[in-house]
Amino acid sequence: MAFSPSLGYVVVVALGHCDRGPSERSPLTPKKKALISVGFANGHSERAFVVHGAAVPAPPLEAGLYVVATPIGNLGDVTLRALSVLAAADGVLAEDTRLSKKLLSHYGIRTPLPPYHEHNAAEARPRALGRIAEGQALALISDAGTPLISDPGFKLVTEAIDSGFAVRTAPGASAALAALCVAGLPTDRFFFEGFLPPKSAARRKRINALAGVPATLVFYESPARLAESLADLALELGPRPAAIARELTKLHEEVRRGALDALAADAAAADAPKGEIVIVVGAPEPRTAVSSDTLDADILDALRRLSLKDAASAVAARHGLPRRQVYARALELAACR
Repeated sequence: MAFSPSLGYVVVVALGHCDRGPSERSPLTPKKKALISVGFANGHSERAFVVHGAAVPAPPLEAGLYVVATPIGNLGDVTLRALSVLAAADGVLAEDTRLSKKLLSHYGIRTPLPPYHEHNAAEARPRALGRIAEGQALALISDAGTPLISDPGFKLVTEAIDSGFAVRTAPGASAALAALCVAGLPTDRFFFEGFLPPKSAARRKRINALAGVPATLVFYESPARLAESLADLALELGPRPAAIARELTKLHEEVRRGALDALAADAAAADAPKGEIVIVVGAPEPRTAVSSDTLDADILDALRRLSLKDAASAVAARHGLPRRQVYARALELAACR
């Protein structure tokens, strides 16, 4: 135990290592309770978090909304500043309080966890803004990663800004950026799409709209829809290089790389995987102008194997042309057959 006159707090250092693997639960043990109950000279007895057996004080926060990134799998990926904000806040708005409680308990944080998710946001948002107006500091977290990235919270942030409240960030983990870093595809320019539509027709329409984007594409996908989405991506975009990142930072982390059509075939032949999935697809290659004769030959060849709609999609992806343009020409050629 050591007292710091300059900082005004007591730190208790215990032997041992409090970090655990990503799948282990870490309850608020008696040792952690004792550590964070030692107390600080300023009277904030529970404004602390525990790391490697040491109670670390969390300085008071100014009133406002703090958007805090949390680990996407491995609890050790959280930042010290994120822990400090979570410990010092008057409340932590959590998408799933059961999941978030594991993170807070692992680091000995006792801050209340009011729920904030898409089903209660209309009622919870005014309450949260009211608390900030009273001078409180609230943190916003998602189940994993950075809030607002395919997660609720956008309206809360915009209304907090419109109300003149301070909105600050404690950046950290993001599944999209983590997958992009290990995909082996260009990172100088990328486009984050998030989740594609669940129905194939709408999904293919959206993919086709993205076909000409001159950047690496990043998608989130559920395990149950992975095979279908990869098939649609391959059909609309052609055999672009791609990567499937699954369970990043966790025990069973896996990254599969290859051409979209090959990855789609492998997924179709396998059982649905488990875990969180990110799909990263390479940008389209620069295209040279295609002659009308070549285009017609490719369309006719595709019509021998595919439906008119699928043939138009495949040829459009191959040449980087608008699908509507190729479909119109395919209709003309099909009528003359």
